[in-house]
Amino acid sequence: MQLNKLGSSELRVSEIGLGCMSLGSDEKEATKIIHKALDKGVTLIDTADLYDFGENEKLVGKALKGKREQCVLATKVGNRWDHVDEGWEWAPSKDYIKTAVKRSLQRLDTDYIDLYQLHGGTIDDPIDEIIEAFEDLKTEGLIREYGISSIRPNVIKEYLERSNIVSIMMQYSLLDRRPEEWLNRIQANNVSVIARGPLAKGNLSKRIFTDKASDKGFMDYRPSEIKDIVTKIKDISHGRKLSHLSLRYPLHHPAVATTIPGASSVGQVDDNTEAAKIELTHKEIELFQEWTKQTFYDKHRD
Repeated sequence: MQLNKLGSSELRVSEIGLGCMSLGSDEKEATKIIHKALDKGVTLIDTADLYDFGENEKLVGKALKGKREQCVLATKVGNRWDHVDEGWEWAPSKDYIKTAVKRSLQRLDTDYIDLYQLHGGTIDDPIDEIIEAFEDLKTEGLIREYGISSIRPNVIKEYLERSNIVSIMMQYSLLDRRPEEWLNRIQANNVSVIARGPLAKGNLSKRIFTDKASDKGFMDYRPSEIKDIVTKIKDISHGRKLSHLSLRYPLHHPAVATTIPGASSVGQVDDNTEAAKIELTHKEIELFQEWTKQTFYDKHRD
C-alpha cells in the first residue's frame, strides 16, 4: 500500500484508508474489520465523536488495543450532544473543543490523536478561537496535527489562509467533482485532501445494476444517467472492477493523499484495498471527466 505524506506534517497515510462510520455496533465484527484493514496496509483510521454518540470511538479504541502505533488515528470534533435531550448542536468554541478532546481520548483509550478535525464549520464561527484551541492541543501533546472536514468554499479559504491545517476532508467522487475547483489551491498551500464518499453511496459499484440500486439517483444525476456512465466505464475497464476504478479516481490529483471508503464487513475491506493495486491512465481520467459533470459549490462563497 502506497503511503502519502499528509500536507506539511510527518504523518504518512495509506492511499486507501478506512472510514469507520459504517462499522456498526458489534464489537467483534468491528474489531475484525479494523484488524483486516491494518493487515492490508491501511494506516488511516478515521472516526468522529458524533458517530453513534461516542460509541464508534469506543469500538475503534478497543480494536486498536496493542496496535495503536500501526495507524494514523483521526477523529473529529464540534458537534455537542451531552446537554440536549436528543440530537446535537454545533458548538465550535475553544472551551468545548478542549473538553471534547479529553472525552475522545478516553473513549479511544489513547494518549494522543494523530489528526484532530473540525467536523464541519461555517464562516460565522469564531475561527481564530478554534485555531487557537487546536494549536494549544498540539502544544500540550494531545494531538499531533489538525484539519477540517468541510465542503464550504468560504470556510476552506479562511483556514487555508489563517491556520496550520494539514488536511481537508471533502466528499469527492466521479459523481461529485465539486472539490476539483479547489484542488490546485489546496495543493499550493501544502495541505492534503482526504476524499470521503468515493463510491457515492454505492452508486459507483456493482450495486447500481442490482435491485439495491437507489431510485433517487445521486446529487444531480438521475439513476439512468448513472447507469449510462458506469456502463461506459465498464466498457473500458479491461477486467478491473468498477468500484476499484472509482476508488482510484480521486487519487489522480496529487492534492489527494488518501480516500476513505467505509466498510461494514471484512469482505468489503478486502475488496476496497485491492484498488491499491491498479492505476488509471491519463486517457481514462480524461474520459471519466468527459462522461461526468464538473459541478461547483453554489453556496457559502465570498
